[in-house]
Amino acid sequence: MAQVRRQGVCHYLGLHESREAAESAVLEFREQHPTTRLRRLGSVRRNHVRCYDEETLTAQRARIVDVIESGVKRLIKITTASGRELRCSVDHAVFTPDGWRKAGELMVGDAVMTAGTEARPSERFVPPSLRRGIGVWTSMQRERLIAEQDRCHLCSRPFARQDLALDHVIPVVDDLSRALDESNLAPACADCHATKSAGEQARAKRGGNVAVARPDEIVAVIEDGEEMTYDLSVEGPWHNFLANGIVVHNSYNEESGRYRQLQPVFYVPDPSRKLVQQGRPGKYEFVEGTEEQHELTSRSMEEVYRRAYETYEEMLAAGVAREVARAVLPVGLYSSMYATCNARSLMHFLGLRTQHEQAKVPSFPQREIEMVGELMEEQWAKLMPLTYAAFNANGRVAP
Repeated sequence: MAQVRRQGVCHYLGLHESREAAESAVLEFREQHPTTRLRRLGSVRRNHVRCYDEETLTAQRARIVDVIESGVKRLIKITTASGRELRCSVDHAVFTPDGWRKAGELMVGDAVMTAGTEARPSERFVPPSLRRGIGVWTSMQRERLIAEQDRCHLCSRPFARQDLALDHVIPVVDDLSRALDESNLAPACADCHATKSAGEQARAKRGGNVAVARPDEIVAVIEDGEEMTYDLSVEGPWHNFLANGIVVHNSYNEESGRYRQLQPVFYVPDPSRKLVQQGRPGKYEFVEGTEEQHELTSRSMEEVYRRAYETYEEMLAAGVAREVARAVLPVGLYSSMYATCNARSLMHFLGLRTQHEQAKVPSFPQREIEMVGELMEEQWAKLMPLTYAAFNANGRVAP
């Protein structure tokens, strides 16, 4: 029997001799009665999509930060053994059992990660009735424990009482004995509370099935013309989303202060940072600073950062657009980005942005970019030890 539900009405499509025939009837009905659940791309900003933890492969939620027009591009259509189809540009990143790969590099027989489920044992389970009781008790403490103007303990931003909820600092799923402990309650804004609660719910495993990413073999890859393409940028930490059941990477490059409020995370040099420049331009060197210079640097930076961020928050609260308000923030504000590279381009970057005793060509990078390079080099050495050894043996010069 074939039937399909559309706009709340169940349509009976008759009896069929096989499952394939029934599915064909449903497909034909849907083609004749296309869904109306279509929205303009711009309107999906701030909505949520399913994403996946790239380490545990479990499903999560991520907010859409932006929708970006990416231009007309060559498209391909990838079909998997389970029948999932993905139309995307050849340079779009797709999640595979071996990590991220460009769609244009994939071939029949390769696998991509798709939506699936797996059994999960019950653990850290808080019964719904008990959870509701804890929630009622927590709500009763709200007027008493939250000031009329208070700060979210997670993001440190100021809010009025009506915009804050009480959050269990140590989650109930981690320590049920602290559920009714007032000292374990702190104000949290709606966004932070929702994000933290979602993570706690993921840990409060209830048995049954859990949504995970599963490998699915590719059975066809065909050219599919050229069209205008659009990308979604989603918030971290896992910048991916589910497209037609297949896990793909978003178009996120660098965190944008136009579309989200920037967080107060600033750079303050630690005592190992050499502060004093000596010598003439082109032949200078950096030497250790005095204790007084380090203290002045740290104190001055922290004062400026704090004052600048308070001004930034004040402008946002007054209704000033994010893209305007961000102009008051100093260059010491941390930003985050996602970038891809091959081994050769990484070698070229390291040759220019790190100092090393084995380098044939000397380099004099600013210490902050060198610190980034050192962290990248550490990870690369683990991933490609033979290539890394050859790079050093060749004087740290890219081929």
